[in-house]
Amino acid sequence: MRLHDLYEQYHERVQFLGVYIREAHPRDGWWLGGPLLGRIIKRYAPKVSMDHLDPRTIEERRAVAGECETALQYGIRTYVDEMDDRVNAAYAGWPTRLYLIGVDGRVVYAGGLGPYGFKPDELKAAIDGYLESA
Repeated sequence: MRLHDLYEQYHERVQFLGVYIREAHPRDGWWLGGPLLGRIIKRYAPKVSMDHLDPRTIEERRAVAGECETALQYGIRTYVDEMDDRVNAAYAGWPTRLYLIGVDGRVVYAGGLGPYGFKPDELKAAIDGYLESA
């Protein structure tokens, strides 16, 4: 199941927010765009936006987040963490993570760290359970 599928199924009953926290693989950091690995990633994950420096300003971060939002085509609005990385620190979101937050503000589901812990099927089960109990 894709995240977009969850959005399509539940967006009228659950609010979806994407938060861009920081560039996971910037060219001036842990970059995955080298000669061999970059070709493999672009071939099998062509929607990936990965040729960026780590943004130094909020404007740069917003621009990269916008490119990611467009490339991933989730259909989910992307918000941007401030440069102090407050959201990332609070939710341990790097490099990627799924959460379900109840209307009372409590964490109902905290997925594992991505990419291996990024499991939309688990989030779906958590949403179903939460909606049944509401």
